[in-house]
Amino acid sequence: MFTLSTFLFALLAYLLGSIPSGLIIGKLFFNTDVRQYGSKNIGATNTYRVLGMKAALPVFLCDAAKGMAGVAIFSPEPNLMLLGGILAMVGHNWSVFLGFKGGRGVATGLGVLIYLVPVISAICFATWAVIVYFTKYVSLGSIIGAALVPILMIVFGEPFWYIIFGTVAALFVILRHRENILRLLRGKELKVERTERDDS
Repeated sequence: MFTLSTFLFALLAYLLGSIPSGLIIGKLFFNTDVRQYGSKNIGATNTYRVLGMKAALPVFLCDAAKGMAGVAIFSPEPNLMLLGGILAMVGHNWSVFLGFKGGRGVATGLGVLIYLVPVISAICFATWAVIVYFTKYVSLGSIIGAALVPILMIVFGEPFWYIIFGTVAALFVILRHRENILRLLRGKELKVERTERDDS
């Protein structure tokens, strides 16, 4: 039954996901709004382009932690854990603190997977890493890694609702990358490399 406590935990999962790690870390420690540079995204990839690994790694870890937290607050209820994971991703993608704008949900989604299905998350992360290493396109690695999630859920015999969750989460990530897909097809996608900021 969907109780008041369930609603409050669901709201908490969304709010945790909504915390704009990239914006906070960029402004607090580097006096930089990453939304003003590169792809203008708040995620770890654009943070790396603008500020380097010293900022990107904490952003990545914080974003992944949001996904894990969204699941953990509903533990050990399997279906509610899935709800918490989805809401954390929704919060990251459409943050109430950013006027319902946000990132693309990759690191947050990975955090959800790490908590729910660690082996599948490891395979998806390894696939992402190999693709990014050879192509330098984080978006391509993210899209393919996301598409693998529901496929691997089926291969590993995960419960039906896990497969549904994997499909929805993959669609979230892929749809958030629709502009990247168009740029990839046109050969105009940004690679993962440092960019020089123009602070003039």
